Amino acid sequence: MIAGIGVDLVDVPRFERSLERTPRLLERLFSPAERPLKPRSLAARYAAKEALIKALGGSEGVHWVDIEIASEASGRPVFALTGETAATVSRRGITALHLSLSHDANLATAYVVAEGAP
Repeated sequence: MIAGIGVDLVDVPRFERSLERTPRLLERLFSPAERPLKPRSLAARYAAKEALIKALGGSEGVHWVDIEIASEASGRPVFALTGETAATVSRRGITALHLSLSHDANLATAYVVAEGAP
């Protein structure tokens, strides 16, 4: 059963300027494994984290660095949740998360579907 959906769109140049103006955002928003990525990939991951929060119905109990976007061997993006965020997702009855990312030109987007038991 679909428990929630979320979508987010990020303007990549604007996001890159935010990172340049406020370098600490990199540490506040991304896991150590994500930080070396190119700005367009970071923008897509930021969109994924925002879309996840929307799919969950709010940010209570969710921490940015507890949400990492990893890739399967095939390249498919997946959430790697840790800490309080993983516990929050479990408490909310979410049994599966589906993630799609895309970036083209100056935009990055993410779409998340959260599944729960009926």
